[in-house]
Amino acid sequence: MPYDPTKLADWEIAAEAERGMPTPEEWAERLGLRKDEIIPYGRICKLDYLKIYERLKDRPDGKYIEITAITPTPLGEGKTTTTLGLIEGLAKRGMNVGGCIRQPSAGPTFNIKGTAAGGGNALLIPMTEFTLGLTGDIDAITNAHNLAMVAITARLQHEFNYSDEQLAKRGLKRLDIDPRRVEWRWAIDFCAQALRRIIIGIGGKMDGFMMESGFQISVSSELMAILSIVRDLRDLRERIGRITLAYDKRGNPITAEDLEVAGAMAAWMRNTINPTLCCTVEYQPVLVHAGPFANIAIGQSSVIGDLIGLKLFDYHVTESGFGADIGFEKFWNVKCRISGLTPNVSVIVCTIRALKMHGGGPKVVPGRPLAKEYQEENLELVERGLPNLLHHIETVKKSGIKPVVCINRFYTDTDAEVALVKRAAERAGARCAVSEHWLKGGEGALELADAVIEACQEPVEFRYLYPLDMPLRQRVELIAKEVYGADGVSWTPEAEAKAKRFEEEEEFRDYYTMMVKTHLSLSHDPNLKGVPKGWVLPIRDILVFTGAKFLCPMAGDIKLMPGTGSDPAYRRIDIDPDTGQVKGLF
Repeated sequence: MPYDPTKLADWEIAAEAERGMPTPEEWAERLGLRKDEIIPYGRICKLDYLKIYERLKDRPDGKYIEITAITPTPLGEGKTTTTLGLIEGLAKRGMNVGGCIRQPSAGPTFNIKGTAAGGGNALLIPMTEFTLGLTGDIDAITNAHNLAMVAITARLQHEFNYSDEQLAKRGLKRLDIDPRRVEWRWAIDFCAQALRRIIIGIGGKMDGFMMESGFQISVSSELMAILSIVRDLRDLRERIGRITLAYDKRGNPITAEDLEVAGAMAAWMRNTINPTLCCTVEYQPVLVHAGPFANIAIGQSSVIGDLIGLKLFDYHVTESGFGADIGFEKFWNVKCRISGLTPNVSVIVCTIRALKMHGGGPKVVPGRPLAKEYQEENLELVERGLPNLLHHIETVKKSGIKPVVCINRFYTDTDAEVALVKRAAERAGARCAVSEHWLKGGEGALELADAVIEACQEPVEFRYLYPLDMPLRQRVELIAKEVYGADGVSWTPEAEAKAKRFEEEEEFRDYYTMMVKTHLSLSHDPNLKGVPKGWVLPIRDILVFTGAKFLCPMAGDIKLMPGTGSDPAYRRIDIDPDTGQVKGLF
């Protein structure tokens, strides 16, 4: 029987469910894994990706299902909850099913957003391990990232203090790093706005080179972006070596390979290529691997997680960050291009709450009570908000992937509101299912599971939005018009100059386009809800990540170090000193 999430907090449900959680050895038997293919970490384990994939590489892939959403409220619309609920629902139908989700960052976990473990009866366990570091991947990335920063700052000091002859005696040549063009920052996995800009090297000549620096949150590191797309250790090592850490005084890039730190960074990250095995509260297997930003990176779990999941499971479910305009677009045109995999179905999660917001409802603010419009029937607001859902359905259909709309039902939603959404989705050519997985677990997701199973039987005519040889500015124009609904694109002179250079230089022609914009609107303006009309996408800059091979046109500001709010989650997290149990996670 499902737990009662109206009376139990998520951490309490997790504690109860973890009593019957399979051990690593039981998982090995259940999944048909060999003893040397699991790497135990207490009551959870990593899976040895290279060994498992090599053994199963000729096994046919299972069905590949992606979870996305309409443009969300700031509260989120339950993509992870739906991912886990769908896995539970498919298992109730007797399917061999599993999935892969991102590892959460400690920044949002201890700030406002929470753990990203789902919720209610669609929850990932063990919740404490999942939330507090899991098997150490983010720690390894943080250490590898900061080691590169140590290499840069130490080299700056030595080149400032020593002549070319003295450097040569130490086996070094002058790189002539420009301290004003150090691209790398320090990393810490918390939201620490006070560390965005700092001065380092204060003191004497042996205390470092004095310069401006700063911190970014660990999951925004290019190393995390790289982990999410690599296929093996060789790929990881080569990409780390290509990372541009700084530029010299002539404007030439200085890479991790130039600083002779790439090998040591890869050594820190050697075990991160192995996914961690967790499960739902109904004991279906869920891999956890990578946790990149959804703006400057793909914003979803790893290519490795999908490659191995499709061999282990007949139905493999994964999730993309933000709405379909950002997460699904990158899944479609970047992740699938890198992996070579063809998805069968994309589930578009929507809520009555979000549709009401897009229909002109009051502003939704985290930490504040919802307005009465969101808690009472209001068919007019729902109907006015439907164009946002229909826009995302059309985006998915352009890829050739079959869309299934999931109405993630809340207890305040009325039958009339749900019926209105269902009719609109089906008229748009999508299957539509109502799901109550938060309240009822797998039993509440049977309608969704049935719709997904049915959609998976249909052939897929998968196609990318653009060929990889299309010039960068044309790609951006196509994404802006076809995915966001813009009339066109405007470029600042600086951004256009960069775009022309990237188009002209052979090195950048196979780089992936990773758009950077707000997730709270189809446009660049988070205040514009629904489906904005008569607007142009402004590109003000282009970031380049030479290890991941990403070009990131920026349609807005992005902070690589978020800030902690006035009512952070850490105020409510504690331990039971008698048992060691962690309380208050959500």
